[in-house]
Parts: sequence; C-alpha cells; structure tokens
Amino acid sequence: MRGRRCPRGNRGLRSLLKLCWLPRDINSSLAAAGSSELGAGAGPAPGTDTSALVGRTERASCPLSTLQLPLRLLPAASPQAVQSVPDHCYSMDSSPAGTPSPQLPRANGNINLGPSANPNARPTDFDFLKVIGKGNYGKVLLAKHKSDGMFYAVKVLQKKSILKKKEQSHIMAERSVLLKNVRHPFLVGLRYSFQTPEKLYFVLDYVNGGELFFHLQRERRFLEPRARFYAAEVASAIGYLHSLNIIYRDLKPENILLDCQGHVVLTDFGLCKEGVEPEETTSTFCGTPEYLAPEVLRKEPYDRAVDWWCLGAVLYEMLHGLPPFYSQDVSQMYENILHQPLRIPGGRTVAACDLLQALLHKDQRQRLGSKTDFLEIKSHVFFSPINWDDLYHKRLTPPFNPNVAGPADLKHFDPEFTQEAVSKSIGCTPDTMASSSGASSAFLGFSYAPEDDAILDC
Repeated sequence: MRGRRCPRGNRGLRSLLKLCWLPRDINSSLAAAGSSELGAGAGPAPGTDTSALVGRTERASCPLSTLQLPLRLLPAASPQAVQSVPDHCYSMDSSPAGTPSPQLPRANGNINLGPSANPNARPTDFDFLKVIGKGNYGKVLLAKHKSDGMFYAVKVLQKKSILKKKEQSHIMAERSVLLKNVRHPFLVGLRYSFQTPEKLYFVLDYVNGGELFFHLQRERRFLEPRARFYAAEVASAIGYLHSLNIIYRDLKPENILLDCQGHVVLTDFGLCKEGVEPEETTSTFCGTPEYLAPEVLRKEPYDRAVDWWCLGAVLYEMLHGLPPFYSQDVSQMYENILHQPLRIPGGRTVAACDLLQALLHKDQRQRLGSKTDFLEIKSHVFFSPINWDDLYHKRLTPPFNPNVAGPADLKHFDPEFTQEAVSKSIGCTPDTMASSSGASSAFLGFSYAPEDDAILDC
C-alpha cells in the first residue's frame, strides 16, 4: 500500500491500523495537533503568519484526550426506528433519556454510587473480556453483562488523572450529549454511567464494524453512491444535533464508525458545544487541523455552518482520498484552507462537484446549510437518490457490509489493544466508598441508568 498521511498527527492509540506514516521532521509539530480544544488566543487571528501555527497546536491541555478513546459503539435508535427496524447488532433498546437523571443522594459529603446507590450498574456486573481502546485517562473494554449476556463497550476513566488536568467539565458535557443522542439512529447512546471512588464508567452499545477511516485507508476512496450514503447518514445525525442546539465541531472519518450492517455511528462528543441557538455563535478554537473551517482559523465567531464545512471535507476525502486542503506541513495546510481555491479532481459528477463547492465555501454566510441548516443539505441534487425517511428508519441497504461474525469478531480492532491483559481492578467494586481528593463530589450527577431496557433481536 502506498504511503498515506495520518489525518491526525496524534492518531496514535486511536488507530485501527498502522498504515499511516509521518515524516520525521513534522512528527513533533503534529504530535498534539489532533482534536484539541485550545485556550483563548490559541487560534490564528486575521493577518497572523500561519507559519507560527505548527507549534501552537501542541497544547498541554487536550480535553479530547480524555474523551476520544477508540470506542466501537452502536447507535441507539429512536422508539419509532426500533419498532420498524429490529436490526441492531448486540444492542438494547433505550428508554427516553433526553434529560439528565436526578442527582443521586450523597453520603458523608460524597456521592455513594456503588452497590447501595445503583445495584444494577457496578463493575462486578460485567466480565471484562478485551481491551479495545486506550487514551490518556483510561481504556475502553469489551464487556459482557453477567445477567443478560449482552455485550457492551465500557469506557473506564481514572478520576485522579481527569481531576489533575481539570477535565471533569468535559466529561460531564460528553455525558450530557450522550443522554440526548438516544433518540437518533446514527448517534451513539449512553446505556449506563456510574462511578466508584477511583473510576468513571461509561457503558455504551458495542459495535465492531470499524472506523470509516479504517475502510477508507484500505480502499483509498469510495465511489459516489457509497460516499453519498455515508454523507447522508452523517448529515442526518448532524442535523439532529443542531435541532438540539448542539454544534458537533469535530467531524472526521475517525469519529464515524460502522455498525455490523454498515450503517453510520457518530461518536466522540467531547468538543460539542451545547446551547447554541440558530442565530447564535460561539468562538472557541477547537477541532482537528485538516477539517478546521476558515472562520475558526480566523478566530471569528462561528455557528452551525462549521459542521457543514466539516461534512464537505469528509465527503471530499471519501471521494478523493485526502482532505480538500491537505498538506503535510500544517502551516501550509492552514494557508490553503484560508486562501487557496478548492480544487476538485476530474471524474466526479456535476452534482458532487456542486455540493463540495457549496459545503466548502470559505464564507460561512454563503455556505450551504447556513440559512435553513439540514433542510438545505437534504434538498441538494446530490442527495436526490436518497429517500430520507427510509434512510432514517434504516430501510436502505448499506453499500458495504463489514462482515463481522459476531461480538467476538475483533478484526477491526488494533491487536495492540486486544492483546493487552485486562486489569483486574477494572472489574472490582471497592469495599469502601471513601474517595480521595473529593473525586466523587467532583462528578456530581455522573451516574445514570435508564428505567428499563428491552432486549432487541438482531
């Protein structure tokens, strides 16, 4: 296989395959250039010499290192979708959970989140089978629930590490978004969240179809029908987030997973911005370098249209094998995003070219989706073959099947993870609920469990 750039400099432990390479002289400049939420003033201002930006991406505080572990999750469908499409792999239906659960009672100043608080959500309820991902603050494990035999992806985070980096607000923010995602078929939903004195646990549906990046790197590029299908399902998910006044802000192939049938699962919500009304803007400099919109680089206030830029960048990559303004030199890439015209190689339909130009318009006010949001995307001629109601209810057959044999099929996970021994401490419930450093109170309200779960047949 030809040398292929790594779309994020610090893909590292998130990688499903070791197929990307980086020249030695840019390793340091890209080492922390991945999904980082940078502090005020970290982004390039108008007129800034972007040659200085290579070092600017190397930030000590990176909230996404806490959250963006390589989860292999399954989207939770809406009740309507569940009734019409009983095709979820290794999944359980979810009760409506659009709002956070009430705070659990505290004991002696700390939240008692062990067996006495929620006996159906504790580490000893699971057999932890394999490590399937790692990050700075924890691991993701394939786990089997002892009582019902269901498989889950359980993200386990170390409280001390999170508190040391002051990242607890981002953990709670991701949890908040996860709770809202249970109503859409292409967004991963939260099943349980609970904590012990030392650890936080996200229990999410398990999916093992692999990252879109994995398949794109293997096949280099997709034909238009396949790219259209993925783009449509992603657009549906993004449109739903926007309807909840959430801007996603980190769309890229690594955050797009496939379930066992080939449907899209959008995950990793650590950079989401909640509470942004249709006419409102935000200004935090965050995202992934290859997919940053011009207004973000210019440190201008931006709105939901930033997500449609990212959709255009991902669609371009699916069709052509690289992001639209890609350069191995990060500073040059920023210059390209800001100033270079979009170049579309030949061989694409007029509709595809028109959509790419509309989504990748450098002026966010003129970008497709800037006025009526998802409605504009749906109406574009490129998506004319898509029946959006059938798409939402998964009545359309995916153009590609990952061909997984079952939950034990880990061929889409990096052996670096799956061959690692599972720590016994992950599945233990401490005898004492005393917590050091006020760790429990720092995550007040973290625990969540639906009122009931109904098992779905695949």
